[in-house]
Amino acid sequence: METETQMLDMAETRRASETIAEVLVAEIRAGVMAQEAPLPTERELCERFNASRPTVREALAQMQLRGYVTAGAGRRPRASKPSLQTVLQAAGGHVREILGDAESGAHLEQMRQFIETGAAREAAMRADNVQLSKLQAALERNFDAIGTGAFPGTDIAFHRALVSVIGNPVILALHDMFVSAMLAARPQTEDPDRYDRNSYDEHRQIYQAILDGDVITATDVMDRHLARSYRARLKTPRSANEGGKMQDAKT
Repeated sequence: METETQMLDMAETRRASETIAEVLVAEIRAGVMAQEAPLPTERELCERFNASRPTVREALAQMQLRGYVTAGAGRRPRASKPSLQTVLQAAGGHVREILGDAESGAHLEQMRQFIETGAAREAAMRADNVQLSKLQAALERNFDAIGTGAFPGTDIAFHRALVSVIGNPVILALHDMFVSAMLAARPQTEDPDRYDRNSYDEHRQIYQAILDGDVITATDVMDRHLARSYRARLKTPRSANEGGKMQDAKT
């Protein structure tokens, strides 16, 4: 258990790292440090701010989370400026950490349902020939992968092709960041081959409705498809008779 002194030391380190981060961020914003320029070494930052290495590393971690630092294997951290992609990537890492929590996973499934039913509606209303051909190609790859380990990847690809019809980079980035990890975290179904065939058939119905410009059918089938897909993977509740927990009422 942490002592009061340890807690105070941690709070002081946090304040110091936040101060260092703010100074360096201000310099990046002002152009004192150009984008892609390597940051000073940890030793130089320690000397400049009269801080310990853990404090400097915490400051750099905060900057990276905010999108002001990029780091790669074998090279010094470099100055950067936040972009939609870097911010979502940072957020995506944190969201993926909570995917094991049932309630959080359900909230993300709900977000996915809103995005993809909206995408189905938009696609049925205005998908052009190029977008339709990409969706058809994704559907054909999905069919070819039924019953194989490649099916989940083609499943994601079909849904991504559909979301891309919207033409909104924020929505597509959210889909890329969360949906792949979310699907990867799902448990296997009891009958994968049957699940694949059901999923493909629903994908085919969605595609046909989009091709026909049938907005109501496209959104309705997509909504039912996502709900069924999620519920098919929920664990069956345990029986009270398992493990001898339920005794005969007469005993």
